[in-house]
Amino acid sequence: MEEYNQIIQLIALSMGVAWASGINLYATILTLGIAGATGNIELPQGLQVLSDPMVIGAAGLMYCVEFFADKIPGIDTGWDIMHTFIRVPAGVLLAAGSVGDLSTAAAVTAGIFGGGMALGTHSVKAGSRALINTSPEPFSNWTA
Repeated sequence: MEEYNQIIQLIALSMGVAWASGINLYATILTLGIAGATGNIELPQGLQVLSDPMVIGAAGLMYCVEFFADKIPGIDTGWDIMHTFIRVPAGVLLAAGSVGDLSTAAAVTAGIFGGGMALGTHSVKAGSRALINTSPEPFSNWTA
């Protein structure tokens, strides 16, 4: 039974980080890094680099940049287009890194599914943002 719990936890972690990276990659890395550095969660070997202070600092800085970029209509759409080529590969790497201790085949499989998950959530976010930008008033963009 313990094996099944471990498998469920690994699947949840791998797909959860892929899903979250499709929405906001830098917040995902920042949250995992801080949680790992403070000992609140035990990161798998493949994700322990996220708890390095340099990684946490870079993720925090980029989170702030993205936070303000998301508030400006037009800029946010350009940001999302550019991040299509960043969030999806990051989702692959995060998902693969979360199960890399098991086997190479498990890492590749998690990477494939993680990339699909990140692409799906990123597409919904970017598509919704593009639709919201057609609204004439700015408040819906700030809220979203």
